[in-house]
Amino acid sequence: MESSNNKKKITIAIDGFSSCGKSTFAREIAARLGYIFIDTGAMYRAVTLYALDHGAITSGILDHDKLISLLDEIRIAFRFNPERGASDIYVNGERVEGRIRTIEVSNCVSAVSSIAEVRTKLVALQQEMGRDKGIVMDGRDIGTVVFPDAELKIFMTADPAVRARRRYDELRAKGEEVSLAEIEANIRNRDLADQNRAISPLRRADDAITLDNSHMSVEEQMEWFMQQFARVTC
Repeated sequence: MESSNNKKKITIAIDGFSSCGKSTFAREIAARLGYIFIDTGAMYRAVTLYALDHGAITSGILDHDKLISLLDEIRIAFRFNPERGASDIYVNGERVEGRIRTIEVSNCVSAVSSIAEVRTKLVALQQEMGRDKGIVMDGRDIGTVVFPDAELKIFMTADPAVRARRRYDELRAKGEEVSLAEIEANIRNRDLADQNRAISPLRRADDAITLDNSHMSVEEQMEWFMQQFARVTC
């Protein structure tokens, strides 16, 4: 069989609920296929962090007009970090990879991502990044809005309690003192917000394949993925 790296490159769209391991899954796919990985969730988190740093979010309250006024000055880029074997995200030249993962950002990102002007800016940037195919992009509306014609669409889900434990372990490993109950509440609230927002709500594309990874290892997920990839590229 022809090796995957010699096949015609495609666009792989991965959507799903928060803390399902979409980025880990997408990053591993990109590494195995020699594709470019783009973490769109990190892009929305980066805008949220910028809003927090520049007074557009105060005490959890979002100033819609102020955030819109800041959008033109936000520059987002990804740069490969050889120490991590993955790309870090930068805002206006500053590496913010760690800061965008805090619970403060998590609590505000759904409100930021529901703003039409934010989504318009980032969707255009994402489409430009994926113009030449050979990419794996994960987020909430990749298969429905950003790349509706993607050759392979995957919708990821997992039990909220499982997702909360994964997120809790990740943050604790970084030395953060966090509450498991608070994380699970945040995840459930984000699920509701993502599915019910007026603009680009989270939904499974009609032609997406569902992956419930509640009880799957990364390697098991990759075995499943390679079967799907072979199916659409043969």
